[in-house]
Amino acid sequence: MMFIIKHKKIFISFSISLVVLSLLSLLIFGLKVGIDFKGGALTEVVYTTLRPAQADLDTALQSLELGSVLVQPTGNTGYIIKSRDLNDAEHALVLKTLSLGGKNELTETSFNSIGPSVGKELTRKAVIAIILVSLAIVCFIAFAFRKVSRPVSSWRYGFIAIITLLHDVIIPIGLFTILSHFYGAELDTLFVVAILTILGLSVSDTIVIFDRIRENLNNQVNISKSNFSEIVGGSLEQSFVRSICTSLTVILVLLALFTFGPVSTKYFALMLTTGMFFGTYSSIFLASPLLVLVEEWQKR
Repeated sequence: MMFIIKHKKIFISFSISLVVLSLLSLLIFGLKVGIDFKGGALTEVVYTTLRPAQADLDTALQSLELGSVLVQPTGNTGYIIKSRDLNDAEHALVLKTLSLGGKNELTETSFNSIGPSVGKELTRKAVIAIILVSLAIVCFIAFAFRKVSRPVSSWRYGFIAIITLLHDVIIPIGLFTILSHFYGAELDTLFVVAILTILGLSVSDTIVIFDRIRENLNNQVNISKSNFSEIVGGSLEQSFVRSICTSLTVILVLLALFTFGPVSTKYFALMLTTGMFFGTYSSIFLASPLLVLVEEWQKR
């Protein structure tokens, strides 16, 4: 794995490029906020026979003057309708409209209404959760590597872990902005769950490799007689197969969820798959090279 360490600047530059492109995508396209955070109503219906064309429903719902209404197909005979918060009369009118005046028999399988105040509270809690998880990860890594002070201090391990976490989160968010702009994907609670899961999966891979580096450093009697980059490269070689196999197993499960799962979890599965892939990539091709780069800077 000395190839990775030798060409560390190439891999680091590649990661920086992906992060910059993701941030540009976020600035240009932005994110569509779902009803979980801005409030609104979600209605899911299933038609007894064939469902009507989506274009017909779009036209019929526009005549109700409910503002922006999003119609998404689900399964073979169903639709999910997202709109602003509805009162009882509007709710009944929407169902009647979805049946196209009674021409298409349907069954309402679910209806959820979230007020704006609830959406703001969910937003606040989501932000707090992400911040607390990130702080907990830094503290844990700093504590776990507290006895490692040569040649890189323990807090720098935590700092590098946070850089890789940002890398692993920003890239999936960049992908989601593209999905949001071109396919109507919305930021909801599953998005937050995906981000928190990516944080955990990403740091897990990074800690495994960092822990191997720590063990090899502790087993080294005289660090000055051994090149730090060689120790990191050897640690990568010892951890490489385990990291790839573990991540590949999870990715295969997520791909199965994306392919065969319900429509409501497809973007969730895709976010996790992307996060898992780049989490594995960053732990091998970003975190360890950054560690060597920091050590080289300290020598100057």
